[in-house]
Amino acid sequence: MPNAQSRRRFLAGISGIGAAALLRTPALAAEGPPETTSVRLPNFVEAGICSALQYVVDELLRAEGFTDFRRVLLPKGANTPDGIAQGMIDFGLNFASVQVAGIDRNVPMKVLAGVHVGCFELLVHEGIRGVADLGGKRVGILALGTPDHLFLSVIAANVGIDPNREIRWVTSGAVSPKELFIDGKIDAFLGFPPVPQEWRTERIGRVVVNSAVNRPWSQYFCCMLAGSTAYVEKYPVATKRVVRAILKAADLCASEPARAARMLVDGGFTPRYDYALQTLQELPYDKWREYDAEDTIRFYGLRLHEAGMVKSSPQKIIAEGTDWRFLDELKRELKA
Repeated sequence: MPNAQSRRRFLAGISGIGAAALLRTPALAAEGPPETTSVRLPNFVEAGICSALQYVVDELLRAEGFTDFRRVLLPKGANTPDGIAQGMIDFGLNFASVQVAGIDRNVPMKVLAGVHVGCFELLVHEGIRGVADLGGKRVGILALGTPDHLFLSVIAANVGIDPNREIRWVTSGAVSPKELFIDGKIDAFLGFPPVPQEWRTERIGRVVVNSAVNRPWSQYFCCMLAGSTAYVEKYPVATKRVVRAILKAADLCASEPARAARMLVDGGFTPRYDYALQTLQELPYDKWREYDAEDTIRFYGLRLHEAGMVKSSPQKIIAEGTDWRFLDELKRELKA
């Protein structure tokens, strides 16, 4: 959690970006108080800058009436569905493919909203012209089932490559995929901020997919917010307030990326301001009102199902693992 000095800097930051609009909502009085003032969010060992809004949401949660909110450090390699399944967290952001996989394995969770578009980039060595050339190549991932593995499987399947049989997966273990790539031990790997920013600075490899700008990836959410089914059903008012705070944090990242980047650095969530700023400027945090969150779940659910990565149909995943009522209300309430 940010220290007192970071909190003061956060307040100073939002004072210059229309704090009244961010921190006050007319609907609060009509909703009544939240059923609980406690909420737990994840803190990942290796968090990407793309989930920045999860770390600049503190004062927005306080404005929603939460007095006890904690960030629970999840074990290395754990994701939002893991944290929910183990009863460690109530809400968390994660990649759409990860949320779909969690629903498929019956984690008691509900995807509540899409948050931002884009964040991953596919880096390859010279000689690989595009995704279609990945067949038979060595592709680095952290481990089977991790976000990079799921995303890369979908990317490969989208051009007709069977990710289970035609790609030579190389798990990195203690060595990062980036190091294996530099050493020539793999041909491609997927990077999440700040790794792509490091590539550009160090002039490593070439990018063949940038999900923030390349179709079809740029047409769907990358990160989505999910909550524990127990929390969502027991505390609907509190749930709506959490979703509202997260979406307002997305607005903050979109409207004032420089201030949000400074908050991330001051809060100790990332060391490099330049990489944080570049990430926030490049990623579309302002699409949550426009894009259809259900379309994203359907898209990744179908692709993962076709690739044999999940057993459930997209229809089943949507029916059992999503709840859009809060998002629908907030789209009407928080008009641009």
